[in-house]
Amino acid sequence: MKILVTGGAGFIGSWVAEGFINLGHNVVIVDNLSSGLESNIPRGAKFYPMDINAPEIERVFAEEKFDIVDHHAAQVDLLKSIDNPEKDIESNLLGTLRLLEHSVKYGVKKFIFASSGGAIYNEILGLPSTEELEYFPPSPYGINKLAAEKYIQYFHRMHGLGYIVLRYSNVYGPRQGLSAESGVVSIFTQRMLSNQAISIYGDGNQTRDFLYVEDAVRANIMALNSEIVGVFNISTNKQTSIKELFSYLKALTGYSGFPEYTEGRVGEVKHSWLSNEKAKQVLNFEPIFDLKTGLKRTIEYYRLRVNRAKNR
Repeated sequence: MKILVTGGAGFIGSWVAEGFINLGHNVVIVDNLSSGLESNIPRGAKFYPMDINAPEIERVFAEEKFDIVDHHAAQVDLLKSIDNPEKDIESNLLGTLRLLEHSVKYGVKKFIFASSGGAIYNEILGLPSTEELEYFPPSPYGINKLAAEKYIQYFHRMHGLGYIVLRYSNVYGPRQGLSAESGVVSIFTQRMLSNQAISIYGDGNQTRDFLYVEDAVRANIMALNSEIVGVFNISTNKQTSIKELFSYLKALTGYSGFPEYTEGRVGEVKHSWLSNEKAKQVLNFEPIFDLKTGLKRTIEYYRLRVNRAKNR
């Protein structure tokens, strides 16, 4: 199949694109490189350096004739969404809407959407969060992800476009960036390996459901091969506190320092824990990697990067 992966130069998108290529699919990547890296693009993928909102994107659909769209391109900075909700709407909602319109016009069979369980759910409704909960997203980022899901469902009802929405928990692993929104695992790991100070927002008792990136890739492959439509949490169904994460990484890296605690961040949920029972039952998805195995793989990757930087 010919598959468009938007955001395919980014952390998760590049892994997904690579997974599809390894299965023999023809992969095209569209990415504006605002946060992704051209070096992340897997060998064998065709690359268009382009924003999903650019008028030229329609030409890509017309020429390439995709079977599947796997949409990972997004503005992922929660604080930026609070500071500039209009910009977040343009990136995360209007961008998705335009891709949906082109998908219908040019005969795409299925639309796979990378959503965010951590940004959509609110722990006041009970944990673990299930797909059937009423939603009160605490940030414009979460609101726009949820609104994009609703448009996807609308295009399915009105135009017959197949879809699967994957609500990721906190994905981590190699290639993850160092910005505050990119993930606590990559930030802690690289700072520990470089023996730098580490800050924890809030009291460190906040919890997250950490999912290794290769498990996220498996979920996309299962979505690609499924005839089902629906919304699914992609998670480990386990919660780990930031304090616990710090301790695990400290032991695995040999770091000798202690964290500094700073003020908590606006718009973040205290606890994020996603049930994956529906994904298990319907998609046959179950994570393979436990947290410590995933952390070891991630540390190995960043250790090589840190050592290369030291030897330059």
